[in-house]
Amino acid sequence: MDRKAMEEQVIKSYQQDEKMMILIFGQWCINNDLDPEQLYSEAYPNQLKNQALVEAMELTVPKKESEEIPDHTVLHVLQLFGNDDLAFIVQREIDKREA
Repeated sequence: MDRKAMEEQVIKSYQQDEKMMILIFGQWCINNDLDPEQLYSEAYPNQLKNQALVEAMELTVPKKESEEIPDHTVLHVLQLFGNDDLAFIVQREIDKREA
């Protein structure tokens, strides 16, 4: 595999992983009766609508059909991708629930 092909494969893999992270976040929100678009806009108020989030929401399932997504899992994947502001908002929602 030449360098260009390898770089393209790395980018493609990263993009797929990023989509999975967004899907995990979206499904976690649904499972916890939260609006993912609202939480995202709180974390990133200056950004326009996130198209990847919109697309991921089309892949989510109703809460009753979903497996549980542990809080630590969603926090971990958000932080892996540098979404610290969003992880902060998610943690705030976890803290509200536990209060």
